[in-house]
Amino acid sequence: MPHPAARRPRGLPRTVLTTALAIAGGIVLAGCAQAVTFDAAPHATDPDCAAVVVRLPDTVAGLAERETNAQGTGAWGTPAAVLLRCGVEPPGPTTDRCVSVDGVDWIIDDSDAPRFLFTTYGRTPAVEVLVDNDVVSGSTAIADLSPAVAAIPAEGGCVGLEDAGAPD
Repeated sequence: MPHPAARRPRGLPRTVLTTALAIAGGIVLAGCAQAVTFDAAPHATDPDCAAVVVRLPDTVAGLAERETNAQGTGAWGTPAAVLLRCGVEPPGPTTDRCVSVDGVDWIIDDSDAPRFLFTTYGRTPAVEVLVDNDVVSGSTAIADLSPAVAAIPAEGGCVGLEDAGAPD
C-alpha cells in the first residue's frame, strides 16, 4: 500500500500549473503595450509641468491615454494621434493664427498638415500638442486639454494686429 503522503489528487498540480501560466501570460501581454517614446522638453522639470501632467484627462477626443517614457508628456490613441509635451520654449510674437480655447491661447502651425502643432501662447513654460487631424479633430483635442494646461498661469495672450498698437 502506498504511503498516505504519496497520494495526491492528480488534478492539483495541473491546476496550479495552468493558473501560474495564465497569470504569467497576462503579465507578458500587459507588457506588450509599450510606452510612447518622447524626448522631454527642455523645461519639462518645471513644477508647472507637473501641475499640468497630473490634470491630464484619461481620454482626449475619444482616444484613451497611453503611457509615455518622458517627464512632462502625454499621449492618446493607438497608435498615438495626440502627443503633448510641457516645458517647451515659449514662442515670441508671431503673425501665426492664434485661437483661445477655454481661456488658453494656442498658436496653430499647419505647415505639416494633416499634422497640426498647437503651442500655448503667453504661458511659461509653454505646452505643445501635436495632433494627427486625419484621426481626430485638433479643436476637440485642444478643448479636452485646455483645462489641464490652464494650471500654468497666463502672462499674456494673443492679440490681433489692430490691438497690437501697430503704427498707422
